[in-house]
Amino acid sequence: MRVLLCDVGPRDGLQNEPDVLPSQTRAELVDRLAAAGLRRIEAVSFVRDDRVPQMAGAEDVIAGVHRRDGVELSGLVLNERGWERFAAAGLDRVNVTFAATEAFNLRNGNATLDEAVGRAAAILAAAGETPATVTISCSFGCPFEGRVDPGVVVELASRFAGRAEIVLADTIGVATPPAVRSLVAQAHAEGFHGHNTRNTGYANCLAALEAGAGVLDASVGGLGGCPFSPRATGNVATEDLANLLEGEGVETDVDLDALVGVSQWLEGVLGRTLEGYLYRAGTWPP
Repeated sequence: MRVLLCDVGPRDGLQNEPDVLPSQTRAELVDRLAAAGLRRIEAVSFVRDDRVPQMAGAEDVIAGVHRRDGVELSGLVLNERGWERFAAAGLDRVNVTFAATEAFNLRNGNATLDEAVGRAAAILAAAGETPATVTISCSFGCPFEGRVDPGVVVELASRFAGRAEIVLADTIGVATPPAVRSLVAQAHAEGFHGHNTRNTGYANCLAALEAGAGVLDASVGGLGGCPFSPRATGNVATEDLANLLEGEGVETDVDLDALVGVSQWLEGVLGRTLEGYLYRAGTWPP
């Protein structure tokens, strides 16, 4: 069995950091992840600098990346302006995202749910043959509306079935394995984006695999969260997840030792201990 790991650290990871890293440092992170065997990397998001200053200068980041054959670089967009910037940057995959709830869309994208869904549809129409992912955030819970009706998520996913890869996101880390297993299966989702906020992220990833997902998002070192969601702490750590999957006999194509090295380097860049465990404990056997 093989799974595609998408490292979202350069985007979802760094966007929650208090400091804004230089574009060349963010580009180097992408390069290091690619060298460690990651076949898909979410490199940037095309959003307003004043809303998410950590993601400013996306075009400069992409210009600084050394492109590699077999490595797909994706960029996140919320609206038509984001799509225009994405198209000009020449990335490989567009990740269109909206939330499953009205309140989160208003906070995150200044749009109603209907408007956000309409924007996603318009972007997919403009994208044409460009590979696309639709990520439905807050699929399991919303910080402003509470529990999310699974039927709402299934209906939203059905609107884009066959037009894009569907990823369900546990944005605030409230999901449990039974809920993930059920919703991924019902929505026929190809991917899962988990946060480890309540220490269920890794178990949820395994549940998503059991339900048929073939793409798992994770963030190097466990960086991340959501700047628009109170107390939404880090993502699942890519190296920790890869280590777990390897133990389960699932192939990821990731060089664990190299990936541990990326987290060790990133720890020095950020000047603090990261949330992941493997990069501190080391791979086994040593």
